[in-house]
Amino acid sequence: MLNTSGIHIAVNENPGCCPLCGGALHVQKTVQHHGKTISHGQFEIRETIHVCAQRCRYDSGMLVVRRAKSLAEQIIPGRVVGYDVMVFVGLQRFVHHRQREEIRTALLQEHGIPLSTGEISNLARLFLEYLEDLHNERAEHLRDAFVKDGGWPLHVDATGEDGRGTLLVVIAGWRQWVLGAWKVPTERADVILPCLRKIVQQFGAPCAVMRDLGRAVTPAVNDLLAELELDVPVLACHLHFLKDIGTDLLKSVHGDLRSLFQRVKILPKLRALVRDFGRKLGDEIGKARNEVKNWQEQTGVAHCIPNGRAGIATIRALAQWTLDFPADSTGLDFPFDRPYLDLHDRCVTARQALDAFLCGCLDDKEIIKFLKRLQRILDPVICDIPFRQLTRRLRARAKLFDELRDALRLLPNSSSNHKKDKDKSKSTPELAAIELRDIQKEVEQLVTSLKERRSKRGFAQDTRNAIDVILQHLKDHGDYLWGHVINLPSEAGGGIRLLERTNNILEGFFRDMKHNERRRSGRKILTQDFESLPPAAALAYNLRLPNYVKILCGSLNCLAKAFAELDIEKRGKQLAGEQVANAGSNDVVPLIATASLPTEDRRIIRSGEMSRRILSAANSRTPHNSIKLPTVNQATAK
Repeated sequence: MLNTSGIHIAVNENPGCCPLCGGALHVQKTVQHHGKTISHGQFEIRETIHVCAQRCRYDSGMLVVRRAKSLAEQIIPGRVVGYDVMVFVGLQRFVHHRQREEIRTALLQEHGIPLSTGEISNLARLFLEYLEDLHNERAEHLRDAFVKDGGWPLHVDATGEDGRGTLLVVIAGWRQWVLGAWKVPTERADVILPCLRKIVQQFGAPCAVMRDLGRAVTPAVNDLLAELELDVPVLACHLHFLKDIGTDLLKSVHGDLRSLFQRVKILPKLRALVRDFGRKLGDEIGKARNEVKNWQEQTGVAHCIPNGRAGIATIRALAQWTLDFPADSTGLDFPFDRPYLDLHDRCVTARQALDAFLCGCLDDKEIIKFLKRLQRILDPVICDIPFRQLTRRLRARAKLFDELRDALRLLPNSSSNHKKDKDKSKSTPELAAIELRDIQKEVEQLVTSLKERRSKRGFAQDTRNAIDVILQHLKDHGDYLWGHVINLPSEAGGGIRLLERTNNILEGFFRDMKHNERRRSGRKILTQDFESLPPAAALAYNLRLPNYVKILCGSLNCLAKAFAELDIEKRGKQLAGEQVANAGSNDVVPLIATASLPTEDRRIIRSGEMSRRILSAANSRTPHNSIKLPTVNQATAK
C-alpha cells in the first residue's frame, strides 16, 4: 500500500450504452485527481468520463454522463478519501472512543494515509450522517425483525450536562437497539412528541412504553397513543417512582441534618485535627501507621490508647474513621443512601468509643488532652436537641421508604443479590410473571397496612404526613406500575414476554456514553462535549450489536460498501428527478426554540456586532448631560 503512493492509475471502463436512447457514449474529458483508500493506499487517478453522443438528458435536466463505477464504489463524492477511510475514522471515534491524534497516528502508521486532525473531525461527522441515512434506509428490515419478536417495547428518556446538550433517545427494549436520537433544546412535550411520531412511522407501533415520571415525557406518550388510538401498557419506571417518593420523604429532613452539621462545623474541625496530627507526626508517619496496625491487632485487652507517637496516630485514625462515612453507602446515591445520617451514626459511635478510651489505662497526659479535643468536636452530636430529634424523624421516614423498597424488591447490589439476579435471568417468563404478581401483592398489602397505621391514634404527625406522601404517589402512579406481561401473537410463536421494571436500559446507556466521552476527552464536565456531539453518535452504539449489524450491512467489513451503494442509489434518484433528503437531515422533527441558550444563539448574541448595535442605539437616546455608555471592545465581545 505504501508503494502505491504517487502511482498514476488510468480508469477507462467500458461505458456501455445510453440508458435513455440506447446509443453510444463518447469520451467527454479525462480528469486527474488524488485518491486515498485503506484498500489501495494513496494514488493518482486519470479518469475518463463519457457522455451520450445524442446529448440525452434525464428528467432532472442533467446530461447522461457515465463515470467509472469502480471509483464510485471506492471514493466519497466530492472528496479524495475512500469510504473505508471514513468508516475507519467513524468506528475509531464513536465505537472505540479514540482521540483525533490517536486516529491520525493509526491511519499513518497502519495504512500509510496522512490526514489532518481537522479532516478526521469532518470524516467523523460525515460517518454519522451516512450511518443515520443507512439506519433510516434499513428501517423496513429492522421493523420486520420486531414483527418476528412479537413487538417491541419503547424506552424513552433524555440526558444532558449542566442543562445543555440535551439528547433525547428512543431504544427498543428487548433488542436494545437505538432507534432514534435527537438534540432538543429542552425536555418539553411539544418537542418530544414529533420525535415519537417519527419512530412509530418508521418502525411501527410499540407493544408497550416504558418512561420515567417526567412532566414532559408523560404527556408526550399519552398524546401519541391517543393519536394512534392504541391501547398498550404505559409503564412507569419503578426506580424513578421509588426515587421520587424517597426525595419527597427525606430531602427536607436530610437537608436540615446537613445544615446542622455545617452550622456546628464538625467536618472542618475533624479535618483540621487530622491535618494537625499529621504535621505532628511528620516524617515518622510510616512508623506511626505500623503502630496503629499493631494496636488494631490487639485482642483480649482493655480499651486503651497507646502512649506517645502511637497514641497520636491512633487518635488521628479515629478521626479519619469518622470522616470516612461515605464508605457506609451502597453507591446508589440519595435517597437510597443517606450520607449525613451515616455521618451522624459514625460520630455517635466514635464519641461512645472515646468515653471507653478515656476510662482506660492512660499515663500520657498529652494523649488525654488530644482525646478530649476530639471528644469536644463530637459532643454536639450526642445532644437531644436538635440532632437526636432530626435523626429520629429521618429514621422514621427512612423506615417507611425502605418498607416500600423491600415490597418493590429494588435492593442494593450486593453479592447475594447479584447471584439472585443471575439465577432470575435463567428463569422462565412464567416464573418471572409469578414473581411480578407477588411483588404487586406485597405493594397492595403495604398500602393496606399504611392506611391502617394512618388511622391509628398515637402516631406522630410527621409520620402521618410521610404516609400521606407515599399513598398519594401510589394513587397518582399506581396504574402505571403494573402490566409488564406482554402476550405475544401467534405469528411470533405465542406465549408471554416480560418488560423491564425499570428504565435502566437507557440509564445504563447514558452512563456508558458519558463514561466513554470522559475517557476520550479527559474532561470530567462534558458540557461542551455534549453540545457539540451529534445526536447520531447514539446510533453508533448499535454497531456493537451483531444482530443489528447483520441487518444493517451484514458485517462491519461491509459497512463501507453499504455506504457506497447508498450514494449510488441516491445519485440515481437525483437523475430521475426524485426529491432526496440531505445526508443526516432531521427535518421531519421540528425543533422548537425555547428560552435556553444553545450554541447557535450564543454565537449571535455574543458577537461584537450585536453589542455594537445595542450600545449604539442606547447611546443615541442618552441625554447630553448624562454619563456615556461604554464603547464596544471588539476583542472582549468576541
